[in-house]
Amino acid sequence: MKQLTRADYNGYKESLKEIERIHQSGKRPTLCMHVCCAVCSCWPLEFLKDFDVTIYYTNSNIYPSEEYWRRLNELKQFLKEVHPEVKLVEAKYDNEAYTQKISVLKDEPEKGKRCIMCYGLRMNEAYRYANEHHFDYFTTVMTVSRQKDSKVLNHIGLQLSHQYPNTKYFISDFKKADGNIKTNRIASSLGMYRQDYCGCIYSYLQRHSTDQ
Repeated sequence: MKQLTRADYNGYKESLKEIERIHQSGKRPTLCMHVCCAVCSCWPLEFLKDFDVTIYYTNSNIYPSEEYWRRLNELKQFLKEVHPEVKLVEAKYDNEAYTQKISVLKDEPEKGKRCIMCYGLRMNEAYRYANEHHFDYFTTVMTVSRQKDSKVLNHIGLQLSHQYPNTKYFISDFKKADGNIKTNRIASSLGMYRQDYCGCIYSYLQRHSTDQ
């Protein structure tokens, strides 16, 4: 595959091309997917039905710990009820150490450099796991969110792919073709819990300061 830059690809079209290549191969590849919460995983898991998917849950960014466990337990319940075939791998949760890493950018606004650093840290950990366990592909559900720039996420994934040559990065833009609407529709039909902030202590404080 040629070296793609953020300016010269469409994540949704690239994902369809890759799925077509998989159909032609007649194989069912393995895919490790970073998941941030149950809601965001709803449509991506449907979209990736041609893959043998394993979820890697690495989200030490989430504050407070009660919120972390609530999101994880919601994901476990969703998989049990809807996708029992999907394996879930839980990374160690250490919000204190994680917050220390991103604290250098604590004054950055949402969607700024701190968020990009956060995406990279979590994707790197999940991608490392995928590479070490010889998955065919790695991707993240975060491109389904309207609040996140899919080209930024895909750029991070493509850069990381040079470090992890055993596993190909699956370019995506799960929000396209009404993907965000579809994931919300599934979540609503199941009465799933929806958080009102991204995850880290800084997004938590910003969100709740507006409630004052």
